[in-house]
Amino acid sequence: MVTPRIGKFKRRAEGKIFKVLALRQIRKYCKLNEEATGLLKNAMERLSLSARAYDRILKVARTIADLESFSEVLSPHIGEAIQYRSLDREGWMR
Repeated sequence: MVTPRIGKFKRRAEGKIFKVLALRQIRKYCKLNEEATGLLKNAMERLSLSARAYDRILKVARTIADLESFSEVLSPHIGEAIQYRSLDREGWMR
């Protein structure tokens, strides 16, 4: 069941819905290990993503990690979030 896991993270995120977290809070709740950081930096350079896209990828990756009951955002979560972002960009190009 997804609801308890989301509720648990919601409490961790100072009771705010993750969508509306400020930049400082995003950085606080989306801590990345070294591998995930490298993957995200590589994607930022190769895909020419903006700082805004970086924050969106972090938010999506955090949500993916929560749904899988991980307290830390790992490289597979970042990779999946990057894929979603790439799909979103392709949709706008058409």
